[in-house]
Amino acid sequence: MKIQTEYPYGTTREDIRIPLPDGTLLYARVWRPVTDEPVPALLEYLPYRLTDWTAPRDWQRHPWYAGHGYASVRVDVRGHGNSGGKPGDEYDATELADGVAVVEWLAGQPWCSGKVGMFGISWGGFNSLQIAALAPEPLKAVVTVCSADDRYDNDVHYMGGSVLAVDMHAWASTMLAFVSRPPDPEFVGPEWRDMWLRRLEGVEPFIHTWLNHQTRDDYWKHGSVSEDYSAIDAAVLAVGGWHDPYRDTVLRLVENLPEDRVRGIIGPWSHQYPDRGLPPGPAIGFLQETLRWWDHHLKGTDNDVMDEPLLRSWISESHPPATVYDELPGRWVGDTAWPSPSVTPTVYGFQGAPMIVKSPQQTGLDAGRFFPFGNDGDLPPDQRDEDAKSGCFDFEVPEDIEILGRAKVKLRLTCETPRGQVIARLCDVAPDGSSTLVTRGVLNLTSRHGRDRVVAWQPGATEDIEFQLNGVGHSFPPGHRIRLAVSSAYWPWIWPQPGSEAGFTLDPAGSSLELPVRTPGEYSVNGGDGNEDGGDGAGAGAGAGAVENQISFEGPEESEPLGVVHPESLDGPPRPERLIGRDVAAGTWRLEVDPRYGGTRIYPDGLEFTEDALETYTIQENDPLSAHTRSDWSIRLHRPEMAWDATVHTRSEITCDTTEFICVNEVVCRDGGEVVFHRTWEKRIPRTAG
Repeated sequence: MKIQTEYPYGTTREDIRIPLPDGTLLYARVWRPVTDEPVPALLEYLPYRLTDWTAPRDWQRHPWYAGHGYASVRVDVRGHGNSGGKPGDEYDATELADGVAVVEWLAGQPWCSGKVGMFGISWGGFNSLQIAALAPEPLKAVVTVCSADDRYDNDVHYMGGSVLAVDMHAWASTMLAFVSRPPDPEFVGPEWRDMWLRRLEGVEPFIHTWLNHQTRDDYWKHGSVSEDYSAIDAAVLAVGGWHDPYRDTVLRLVENLPEDRVRGIIGPWSHQYPDRGLPPGPAIGFLQETLRWWDHHLKGTDNDVMDEPLLRSWISESHPPATVYDELPGRWVGDTAWPSPSVTPTVYGFQGAPMIVKSPQQTGLDAGRFFPFGNDGDLPPDQRDEDAKSGCFDFEVPEDIEILGRAKVKLRLTCETPRGQVIARLCDVAPDGSSTLVTRGVLNLTSRHGRDRVVAWQPGATEDIEFQLNGVGHSFPPGHRIRLAVSSAYWPWIWPQPGSEAGFTLDPAGSSLELPVRTPGEYSVNGGDGNEDGGDGAGAGAGAGAVENQISFEGPEESEPLGVVHPESLDGPPRPERLIGRDVAAGTWRLEVDPRYGGTRIYPDGLEFTEDALETYTIQENDPLSAHTRSDWSIRLHRPEMAWDATVHTRSEITCDTTEFICVNEVVCRDGGEVVFHRTWEKRIPRTAG
């Protein structure tokens, strides 16, 4: 990582409040270049508190952009951080309207050229796309990282129509803790407590809303730019990682947006900006790459950024299973169209007699983290234990097989119950038997005819179903085996359906795996078809491959760090990131997860920020109705010099019976030793599709 200390421009920084049409003031931090000329503005718009939680990350990029000639602006969403107003649901109409107003306000400032770009990762990537779809005139370009175009089927709530137990609940509980944090008196003054109490009055756990919409209805269509890609006028650079759950959005954006206004990059990364150096790498010079994007679309610079391939992808070489990799082996490839002519759907038929797939309910404990953040325990370990609980079909690899895109499975199933789910995992099996997870997919069987409806399975009926796996770039070497593992349970990623312990019968005669097999070098990234010289395929492939090998990025570069200190814990060694326990007599399995978002840190301005979270997932191996999730959060914000000491404690739990989800959420907030807010919610939500 190169730390840049000298820039083309000197920089300034100030904290301001941006007025909204209703009089609410949003807290903002603005880094600007020292120049008399107006410059474009770049906006990152988040609920995650710019004065503490994202401050270290903000310091890595906003000053860098300012030093290269842009006004880089970080804004807290209404009701979060030090912004006024009450918080709402994620990406609600108010948040997006406020974002449009901020874009227009920035464009109207005397120091702004009138052109604005938006960027962000995850939430900030989501609302960048969504605000672009509202088409405010000043917004000319977007860089969206690890975000989704489909809020229902490619977010933290549902997967293949199934409830995501692992992150539907975990993220709802995280946001309950986050939204309950107070403003900071260092920045808002003595009114911080009144602001806090007004916010807390309006808090409603997100989980209630999310579970009340179990099919893809109008609630999820709002904010899903996949409903109408043509609404986006801004140029979009879409960036993702193969270990991020949102990477399929990059593939859909490059397929559906006009080629003169979109480019895609998918690397080996987790849910992180790709310049931070967090595993898996290699990291790239992401800021330099985005600067080319901004220069072209916001300043009119005649550079070669739009001459890059439509999609640049990392193809991982085969690697042994591990929960963390500093760097993955592989290479960059480019495709100038998507779907690419160099990718051929290749069908692998199944063999054998019909088999009963009746997976124990704890199948899935080795799935890894839904949102890998670069921690040591994030990625899936060896899949042999999971494979043993699944129906497996292996295919020999006689020569290198490279895949890029989304695999698809067709399965002929007979089910004896009206509800259930099927999970397919694609694994790379080495000669020593080790099994590395490559990608996976899920289908809620009641959503097999569309995510917008619930169609029960006729007990005893046989049907052919199809669904896609998540996109991936991977190379299987000779001597390995391609394995498709099919299971009827996947806890805690997927909340089990009542009756799903019966499993299903899978008939290989009507089942198959379709892989997106890519021919390396067949399609020239300069726009040719690889055979323009009329010669043989080998010569053409060699020439195109040489062009592919020219795809590269500069090394990562960032501005000077903020200087946050992470003191060692006084309570002994940290607990494990992921710990699995089994009560053999009771047949109960328990997974404990420490998400490790940040722990304790001390900021240069004196703020002591302490954060602790523990997620637990329990289930009995033969009872899908025993599923239970719990998340506990504890947050402390302390300024010793001001005698300010605020704490937030939350507890969130979900259990179920045959017909309902039972949700319990509790929030306790203290100012010093005084309890200023304490509320418990108990909701029973019908299981309509989940």
